[in-house]
Amino acid sequence: MPHFFIKSENVNNGYAVVNDEENYKHIAKSLRARVGEKLLLIDENKKQYETVIEQITNREITAKIENSYKSSRNLDFRLYLAQSPLRSDAQSVVIEKAAELGAEAVYPVLTDNCSLNKSVIEKKIAKWQRIMYEASKQCERADIPTCKELTTIECLINSRHCGSSPQSHYEGSELSFDKIIAFCERRTQKTLHEFCAENPIKKGEKVLVIIGPEGGFSDREFDFFEKNNIPMLTLGDLILRAETAVIVALGNVIYEYRNN
Repeated sequence: MPHFFIKSENVNNGYAVVNDEENYKHIAKSLRARVGEKLLLIDENKKQYETVIEQITNREITAKIENSYKSSRNLDFRLYLAQSPLRSDAQSVVIEKAAELGAEAVYPVLTDNCSLNKSVIEKKIAKWQRIMYEASKQCERADIPTCKELTTIECLINSRHCGSSPQSHYEGSELSFDKIIAFCERRTQKTLHEFCAENPIKKGEKVLVIIGPEGGFSDREFDFFEKNNIPMLTLGDLILRAETAVIVALGNVIYEYRNN
């Protein structure tokens, strides 16, 4: 069942109160929950509450806590996605699946071959954030990922602070990444498995995965990756649609972490 995000201040003396308008309407009106039904809640500290509804008024829901524990619905490392937005429903799928696969944040990046212009992307950020929020509830994530404002690969990575090897820290506009990998097919250097065998992902590390647009990266962007020592990896012999590549890439990164 989906869970609902609440604030820890709404948990007291063995009871949890749902009184924000959005969650109240979803539970009481859309789901038509009744007294005696179970309700799954989680707070900003990633603490999960298994509850039973005891009272529903016109403004709030009071539920008795039967069990509580730290949620395990999160990755042991910090996964980020930088991706060139796609048209229409394809981008909605990318955003939803990134949330389901545990990405902490998605950075929409304006690439040379991006299929959307800057103004269109900026108008869609709020919609994509909403999709991530709903996906997080459905898959019982311990937290809510963030859809960041539009940027470029260059601004995100900030080449002035790049190290001389793939193991160096890369300084982004907001945080440093322990590993940055770009998936592309025209100038690949090795497979993800080969890269992770040499540079295993460690617990707590910040890993940025870069996926290009439907038309692929430009020669200028390939040159940028090479200049800044960003590994260019392949997902195999098949050519994948951009939205498929995102799912396969994130899934394989998680697999390599758990099996290194």
